[in-house]
Amino acid sequence: MTATAFFSYCLAGMSIGSIYALIAIGYTMVYGILRLINFAHGDIFMMAAYFMIFAMVDHQIPWYFSMVIMIVSTVLLGVVIEKLAYKPLRNAPRMSIMISAIGVSYLLQNLATYLFSALPKQYPSIPVLNKTIALGGVSTSLVTFITPIITILFVVLLMLLIKYTKMGMAMRAVSKDFEAAQLMGIKINSVISFTFVIGCFLAAVGSMLYFTPRPSVFPLAGSLPGLKCFIAAVFGGIGSIPGAVVGGFIIGFSETFIKAAGYSEFSDVFTFVLLIVVLMFRPTGLFGENLAEKV
Repeated sequence: MTATAFFSYCLAGMSIGSIYALIAIGYTMVYGILRLINFAHGDIFMMAAYFMIFAMVDHQIPWYFSMVIMIVSTVLLGVVIEKLAYKPLRNAPRMSIMISAIGVSYLLQNLATYLFSALPKQYPSIPVLNKTIALGGVSTSLVTFITPIITILFVVLLMLLIKYTKMGMAMRAVSKDFEAAQLMGIKINSVISFTFVIGCFLAAVGSMLYFTPRPSVFPLAGSLPGLKCFIAAVFGGIGSIPGAVVGGFIIGFSETFIKAAGYSEFSDVFTFVLLIVVLMFRPTGLFGENLAEKV
């Protein structure tokens, strides 16, 4: 492998790893607050792509306005799902809310099929992101180059928000002890809604970065990326934001270099094997904490 090819694969691995990290943060934040694995998160990511197509292709709205519409629509979708599907089950057994999340996932897939048809739709071309740049003798699209920068920027801002703002302190309190935080007067519903807003916002941004270099969107397009991002969150330690980022990058780089070696059919297999190995030898992940179950 030449140095130029290696650099090209590193760029691609950083790009896809950054997107996985953005989406994995949504999984890990919701789990940290609600102890819920939101299996519908990958489908929210998919719906964000359809919102962009609806605004930019179907209604010919400029890309910068379409991007705002897409992000707002995705955030609203996430908040509505939380209010209708998860909030009524907050005091129910954990299995009930997990089944609800799986049901929401299938609902979104079928809703996308009904509204947009099962046929793949072409994702709109965003001129700024598709611009080709030369970097170290490698030609790549701007989206590949800026994706890791955007991810790192959002992660830093998110960590600052959680550490230094009033809402961030409330989120940390709720993640440590849900009942005690409620007794201390923290508005649990506001904290949970805010968590879903952040997760869906990052999923919307990740959707735009993910689908821009890819040809099409279809109703099941969020299933496999969503599953990989869940594995990234588990690998890093679900509930840990830095862990989700590290897990996303590890899966992104591994997937890219396995494909580069000519074993593309095994790239997905590796991700699931990684999940099994992590659960066998370190169930809490790289940065996860051992949590005592309350009886």
